[in-house]
Amino acid sequence: MAAVPVAPKLMHAVQYNCYGGGASGLKHVSTPIPAPKRDEVCLKLEAASLNPSDWKVQKGILWPVFPGKLPHIPVNDVAGEIIEVGQGVKKFKAGDKVVALLNLFNGGGLAEFSVASERLTVARPPEVSAAESAGLPIAGLTALQALTQAANIKLDGSGQQKNILITAASGGVGHYAVQLAKLGNTHVTATCGARNIELVKSLGADESPSGRKFDAVIHCASAGIPWSTFEPNLSAEGKVIDISITPSALLTLVLNTITFSKKQLVPLLMNAEAESLEYLVKLVKEGKLKTVIDSKYALSKAEDAWAKSIDGHATGKIIVEP
Repeated sequence: MAAVPVAPKLMHAVQYNCYGGGASGLKHVSTPIPAPKRDEVCLKLEAASLNPSDWKVQKGILWPVFPGKLPHIPVNDVAGEIIEVGQGVKKFKAGDKVVALLNLFNGGGLAEFSVASERLTVARPPEVSAAESAGLPIAGLTALQALTQAANIKLDGSGQQKNILITAASGGVGHYAVQLAKLGNTHVTATCGARNIELVKSLGADESPSGRKFDAVIHCASAGIPWSTFEPNLSAEGKVIDISITPSALLTLVLNTITFSKKQLVPLLMNAEAESLEYLVKLVKEGKLKTVIDSKYALSKAEDAWAKSIDGHATGKIIVEP
C-alpha cells in the first residue's frame, strides 16, 4: 500500500499579497508551520514588535529589494519559545525562551510560529518578558549603534562629556536612545510631543539651556527636518545621525563631503549583531533599560496594530501577541 502523505500542521498568520493597501491590505490566512532549515530554530511566538520599516516595505519604498517575495508575512522582531532546532544548531534546544531578529527578506513575525537564524537569536532570561524583549532588535540596535558607533559615545560613562539631541524621543528608537545615552557621559536634550514630556524626562532627558551646541543629533523623527535647522546648533565638528535615509539627506551628505565640512550628516543603517542584542537584553534584565509599550494587540487584530504604526504617534513600541 502506498503511504498516505501527512498533511502539514497549519498556523494562523497575517500576510499581504501585493504592495500598498495599508492595514486593509493585510490578510488573515492559514499556512503551514515552517520547518527549521540548517542553523535555524522554529519558535512558537509569544510577542512581535512592529517597526515603521514594516509598513514602508509594504508601500513599496524598498522595491524590488524587500520583501524577498510575495505573499509576505511581515515583521522581524519576535520573542518566543523554541519548539524545534534545525541541523547544526548548537546554542539552543527545544524549550528555550529567546528573542530573535528574523531574516529581513523573509519576515515571518505576524504568525503563531516562525523560523529564525541561530546567529540572530539570543537567550531571554525569565526576568525579561516576551513583550519587553520583542521591542529590542531593530529599534534597540539602531539606538545603540547610533550612539556608540556613529556618535562615539562610551556607555560605561568614560570619555569627555558630550551634548546630544534626540528627536522623536518618545518613539520606538528614541525612547531607547535617551536611556542608553544616559548610561554614557552625556547631556541629553530631547524633542517629543507635549503629552510625552514627563515620560521622556523620566527616561533621563535633561533640561537644556538655550544656546547649547550639540556634538551629535540622533535624528529619529520621520518628518523631514532640513539640515539647515540643525547646522547652526551643532558644535564645530557636530554630526546629525539620521536613522531614515531620504533623498534630501543623501544630497546633504554629498554636499558636506565635497565642501569638506567638519559638520556632517551621517546616514545610519542598522547592522544586525547578536552580541549587541545580548547586551540590550542584559541591560533590561539589570533594570538599566526598559521597553515602553504603547499598546498590545492580539494577532487577530494585527491590522489595528498596523494602522496605529502608520499613524506615527505611538509612544514606545506596538506589540502583537499571537
